[in-house]
Amino acid sequence: MPADIVALIEKVKRDPEFLALERRRSRLAWGLSAAMAAIYFGFILVVAFAPGLLATPIGTGTTTIGIPLGVGVILAAFVLTGFYVWRANKDFDLAVERIVGRHT
Repeated sequence: MPADIVALIEKVKRDPEFLALERRRSRLAWGLSAAMAAIYFGFILVVAFAPGLLATPIGTGTTTIGIPLGVGVILAAFVLTGFYVWRANKDFDLAVERIVGRHT
């Protein structure tokens, strides 16, 4: 890697605004990870300790409550990932560009 690029990276890494951005991004990522873990393990705990609840039919059909809840777990993963990507594109990437622009 060229020396000027390495020097730029080191300057950006020491920038106080970049360090604050890293803390915000990390806090969001850990928060979303915790939310997904709670959703997933909550579903698994219901499967383990209250399987009868998931086996309850919806209406007069053969579909049970477990099916939409399982689909909900999968959809939650997509929604949380989409939220992170939206936030990264809207806030984090623009802030990094601004920080790098100050140092070039």
